[in-house]
Amino acid sequence: MKAVNFDLRAYFSRIGFQGVASADFATLKSMMRCQLFSVPFENLDVQEGKVVSLVPEEICAKIVDRKRGGYCYEVNGLFAMALEALGIQYRFVAARPMTYAVRRPRTHLAIVAGIGEEQWLCDLGFGSYGIREPIDLDWLDREIRQNPAVFRLSRNAEEVYVLQRLAAATWKNLYEFTLSPQEWVDFEPANYFNSTHPDSVFVRSLLVVRQTPTGKCVLHGSRFKVESADGIEERIVVPEDLPALLSREFGLRLQV
Repeated sequence: MKAVNFDLRAYFSRIGFQGVASADFATLKSMMRCQLFSVPFENLDVQEGKVVSLVPEEICAKIVDRKRGGYCYEVNGLFAMALEALGIQYRFVAARPMTYAVRRPRTHLAIVAGIGEEQWLCDLGFGSYGIREPIDLDWLDREIRQNPAVFRLSRNAEEVYVLQRLAAATWKNLYEFTLSPQEWVDFEPANYFNSTHPDSVFVRSLLVVRQTPTGKCVLHGSRFKVESADGIEERIVVPEDLPALLSREFGLRLQV
């Protein structure tokens, strides 16, 4: 995925990446964590009644230049542009979210990156439940600890992968996917659904998430939660305090 205005140095500055970047796993892991800790998952545009743009140049302008965040197509799309610039092979995969009570279509976009013979699941856009660093597709049926979360990846006879997280001593399904490669244009219908349909979780309520080294900050509707090594703190945010909280905790402004 390419954008004519993509500037790798500007991207690194935006996410706080330092050091020498190469087409290797160390760079892949560090880059993913840096972006997760600096670029929030957010649906402010959808909440304002806008259809999220999938134009690569507009994604760059929004996240890198205007220091915004985005949801899966945007944050994973930007990450794919960085992989392209570094010469790291990757493919988009369409994932079926499994956090709902009913079966849903494959509306989530994730990335599988290739480093040598290894294939790594990379995902910076699954909200508050997402992985925190790449997962090797060969790490099957084992606990994968990514402080403070624990994940598990399995694969059935039909070559369908299922990603799970451990919550309250129970494995919870997050999403399933196959390695069938998808084109960027394949996600336009799902993006339109997520941006406009009244049943979309992004239309129904505000959601902003920023991962931290020891936890995460989550704003869901009017409820703000901070998870850290010290525990969990929650409070209700009144409308007049929302702009200041978005700026202080997420580096965002309501005026976009």
